[in-house]
Amino acid sequence: MQILLVEDDERIVHFVKRGLEAESYRVDVARNGNEAIDMAKAICYHLIILDLLLPMKSGVEVCQTLRSEKIQTPILILTAKDTLQEKVEGLNVGADDYLTKPFAFEELVARVKALLRRGEYKEVAEELKIADLTLNRGSHEVRRGSQLIALTAKEFALLECLMSNPNKALSRTTLLEKVWGYHYDTLTNVVDVYIRYLRKKVDEDYSKKLIQTVRDVGYKISG
Repeated sequence: MQILLVEDDERIVHFVKRGLEAESYRVDVARNGNEAIDMAKAICYHLIILDLLLPMKSGVEVCQTLRSEKIQTPILILTAKDTLQEKVEGLNVGADDYLTKPFAFEELVARVKALLRRGEYKEVAEELKIADLTLNRGSHEVRRGSQLIALTAKEFALLECLMSNPNKALSRTTLLEKVWGYHYDTLTNVVDVYIRYLRKKVDEDYSKKLIQTVRDVGYKISG
């Protein structure tokens, strides 16, 4: 199961991420509120662990935004704030549970497991389809119409990320994080390079172009 940890304190990030990965969870990290929203919209996480005191957007704002976008991923608030009013505020904007810092890791794991048991999740579709383009996660095959398209592992992962979010503009930062796992190297042009690779294979020989550039944002795929 995949968890999004939203936390800007590197000590806590290291501690929680390492511990949850030892419990066999996959953990992605967002270090500010805007990044958290982008990642939660791009990927169907099973759980979000959300700090309240974040750069750019607070945890409360993140939670409000996700719920307004109809993202119902369970949210566990992880915070140093321990007054009743602050806890109630977090729950009122859509969080499912809270845990006050400092905390025992065993309690964190117990709450994570309880939230995962409580939630009901949609099965991830094995096949994605945009217009006449199909991507099969099981067979790792991509076709445009009846034509089989050979992709590298990174090209496939990038296309899968785009097709999982049809008509949504995904920033280069989000694509870097999800496909390459980069957190800080925002100056790299690897996303643009691989978008060119994809366009050559997916769009070049077809009149209808599916992969679109969204100016000042990033890319989207649309039928």
